[in-house]
Amino acid sequence: MIIFTDATVAAGKVTILDQVSVAFAAGPPTVLIGPNGAGKTTMLRAAMGLVKLNSGAISCLSSARRAIVFQRPVMLRRSAAANIDYALARGEARTQRIEELLNLVGLAGFGDRPARRLSGGEQQRLALARALARDPAILFLDEPSASLDPASTKAIEDIIRAVSARGVKVVLSTHDLGQAKRLAGDVVLLHRGRVIEHAPASEFFAEPKTDQALRFMAGELLV
Repeated sequence: MIIFTDATVAAGKVTILDQVSVAFAAGPPTVLIGPNGAGKTTMLRAAMGLVKLNSGAISCLSSARRAIVFQRPVMLRRSAAANIDYALARGEARTQRIEELLNLVGLAGFGDRPARRLSGGEQQRLALARALARDPAILFLDEPSASLDPASTKAIEDIIRAVSARGVKVVLSTHDLGQAKRLAGDVVLLHRGRVIEHAPASEFFAEPKTDQALRFMAGELLV
């Protein structure tokens, strides 16, 4: 379980996360939604330990059991296989493990290709393989299919389902309500750094409890 308790992040006079208290339990993916600037990326970075809280606390597994994939992951100037190898722990059966991860993300046979010459969707899948190389218990994904075409988006979603089925807790942010409906076990709506609603996905989309949720789904909720 990941527990935020009155977690606050501020930059100067701007409050990015405002006394956020929420818990993410093991199980299907948790999806963070909300308009631009709502605090989704900061929440993921804070959970990963990459952003320092001004106040409050986050209770989570050790950093060794967490991994994150950013919206625009940086590829190392080496092959796809070498990008994964870089993340592997010493002493592993490296060749076999790399092949397993490439297969998992639909990149079998891509190991020798330069990572930076892969398409955007392929790079995102490689970033997922690299993040999974250390067998995380929790995987944070920041807009994992932003700017991708429908086929690449489906490939990413299939990987998320496969990873979740293996028992990895996935917490992802998205602007795509269709994607949220397809993947989420539970939904967290953020607005102006605050948690507005947190509910099972079926309940949230069928009967939202707040005006902000109704406005967001209508495309009318702005920062």
